[in-house]
Amino acid sequence: MQTVDSQRIDINLPVYVSRPTAIMSFPDALKNVLINKFGDFNGRASRSEYWWWVLGSFIIQIPTTFLDSMIFGWGYDDPTWFTWLVTLVLLIPTTAVTVRRLHDTGKSGWFLLIMFIPLVNICFFIVLLVWFIQDGNSYVNSFGDVPTNVLPDDQNA
Repeated sequence: MQTVDSQRIDINLPVYVSRPTAIMSFPDALKNVLINKFGDFNGRASRSEYWWWVLGSFIIQIPTTFLDSMIFGWGYDDPTWFTWLVTLVLLIPTTAVTVRRLHDTGKSGWFLLIMFIPLVNICFFIVLLVWFIQDGNSYVNSFGDVPTNVLPDDQNA
């Protein structure tokens, strides 16, 4: 049996890490998005963090819409100042957690800009929804480590 010396080729394989076994709780997700990572577009967000935030922001919008209706009226043309104010405040953390969710699936956050292209955005919304639903990469990707679903201050305790 002959052995042939060949050049050694180093290939950087992704380091597989198990995904978190427990989901992030609802209050932890809201705290993480609103306080810890308000405008942080770097890193990754797990499915539970993203979907808890979607539910939380929807729950926040309901009373403000109701408040607008009580103050300004129930008509279609009546102003919705409080709803718009809350929407503007939630725009930055919502965009940040959405970009981090895309990072968790290995996609760039710049894919969100496709939503501004007319007619293409309708089809692309379905693609985005699939990306948001699917499990994130179970390895360290170019956007950071696998999310732990534990708040930073809880990891030190």
